[in-house]
Amino acid sequence: MFATLLKRDLAMLLPGGARGGSLLPLLFFLAVAMLFPFAVGPDPVMLARTGGGVIWIAALLAAILPLDRLIAPDIDLGTFDQLALRGISEETIVAVRLLAHWLSFAPLLLLATLPAAALLGLQGETLRLLLLGLLAGTPGLAAIGVTIAALTASLRASAALAGLLLVPLAVPILIFGAGSLARGDTGGVAFAGAISLVLVAIAPFAGGAALRSVREV
Repeated sequence: MFATLLKRDLAMLLPGGARGGSLLPLLFFLAVAMLFPFAVGPDPVMLARTGGGVIWIAALLAAILPLDRLIAPDIDLGTFDQLALRGISEETIVAVRLLAHWLSFAPLLLLATLPAAALLGLQGETLRLLLLGLLAGTPGLAAIGVTIAALTASLRASAALAGLLLVPLAVPILIFGAGSLARGDTGGVAFAGAISLVLVAIAPFAGGAALRSVREV
């Protein structure tokens, strides 16, 4: 059942699917990396010192873009009602959607980090810490995104509200992930990974409760 739901969700969220907007966050991410040198100038020292933080912020903003497609369309179509009739719990649905959401944007984002880092002059240990930090932090961003999408799915202007809610909740991941670049060690990456694990564990229950409240209205 889990594999069937995951296959269905990936077919929708990956590029070419019914809601395949995965390329939009990727293009947004690369656009930020390309435009930043024009904004601050071509100084390689400045770019190397600030580039890692810029990539983290771009990753955070890119994670906001697909939120309006994660939950709301299935509520309108009655998909969750049909799954509930088949005995599939809301927690399972949210857990599968979380994994599908992460798989639809995080691997592409990690690949896009390589050319973005080259544009900003990031290499060596800094690039390694950046990739490890994003690998540790993006599951947490996906968990926050799916939970907020479930909480705001039935509200007007849900996309704008979801973005406003996601940014402050993602600040701890951003602080530790980007902070590891300034300190040059993996301590911040470990903290970002720990926060992500907690968020991933909480998200199915929080999102499932939100889905039940929407269905019962």
